[in-house]
Amino acid sequence: MTDGDRQPDAAAAFDALGAAYEKAFAGSEAHRASLEWLLERLAPGSRVLDVGSGTGRPTAETLAAAGHRVLGVDLSPVMVELAARQVPDAEFRRADIRELPLTDGSYDAVCVYFSLLQMSRAQQSEVVGRLVRALRPGGHMVLATVPLDVEGVDAVFMGQPVRVTSFAAGDFTALADAAGLTVLREEQTLFTPAHPEAVPEPHLFLYARRD
Repeated sequence: MTDGDRQPDAAAAFDALGAAYEKAFAGSEAHRASLEWLLERLAPGSRVLDVGSGTGRPTAETLAAAGHRVLGVDLSPVMVELAARQVPDAEFRRADIRELPLTDGSYDAVCVYFSLLQMSRAQQSEVVGRLVRALRPGGHMVLATVPLDVEGVDAVFMGQPVRVTSFAAGDFTALADAAGLTVLREEQTLFTPAHPEAVPEPHLFLYARRD
């Protein structure tokens, strides 16, 4: 295997970014709006799975502050350590969501904010399907991605090498539909992270329910 064939290490990239990632994305009004939408639909003390939980902010922090039981899962040990320190009212676990055992119908809500982009398309489809099964009937899911028709593209994200795979907006919505979700609302925005090496990114947020 040549250097050009090696898959960039997702955990290493986010280990290197650490708290800089949180700062770069703190201004996302669309992210916070999607959390408010979710909070309006959760019963007190709901169980929520946060996939790719990062530093714990704003997702786990917002949900835990409202009294919900949050499990955050992330590949990056640096992110998990930061999150556990910043959001002590939530639980965080270093794990690969592709391998984490999930019990059917065990969560009231699932959050998936930009955490699929370094998986293949087949893996993204499989993971969303697993997450839908882990969601109780009537439970809600918010998914966010960068809606681009790209597969296995090597890129630099905030100074870190990453390999990105994504779907065009319509195809990502179709993926959610095929997994068993009813997409209730779609929001597309253009967001520029607060980082000197960042560029404007299209963002797609899907607000969905398992019926």
